[in-house]
Amino acid sequence: MTDIPVQHRYAEDLSHCYGCGKNNAQGLHIQTHWDGEQGVGRFTPRPEHIALPGFVYGGMLASLVDCHGVATAAASAAGDDGRPQRYVTASLHVDFLRPTPLGPELELVARVIERRGRKIVVEVEISALGELRARGQVVAAPMPATMGRD
Repeated sequence: MTDIPVQHRYAEDLSHCYGCGKNNAQGLHIQTHWDGEQGVGRFTPRPEHIALPGFVYGGMLASLVDCHGVATAAASAAGDDGRPQRYVTASLHVDFLRPTPLGPELELVARVIERRGRKIVVEVEISALGELRARGQVVAAPMPATMGRD
């Protein structure tokens, strides 16, 4: 596993995502590490990520599934130079299995479960305190040329 997060290997002009972009000072800075088989990461929600006292807002969990899943897809399709191609979300689905406590570090694990032509389907699991809290699925597609680099 490399110490450099997948998101830090994106091209500079494509690193502004609110969830994972290193060039977004206000962003969440979600980081995914690829070990050749799966994407792994950790994230500690901040107090402002509250839903109800003591619990994480579901939209925050969806953001984690989204960015971690897309980065895992990108890493799994990286070229010989190791630079991940930029992918975007084509579909996002999240199941909230049990309340997620606000405070403890969250563990993120993502695996590619299917390839559909150029699209990659990734399953993401979020755990806290040793228990699975949310599971999601991302369908990631290569970034269309119309989205970047004038």
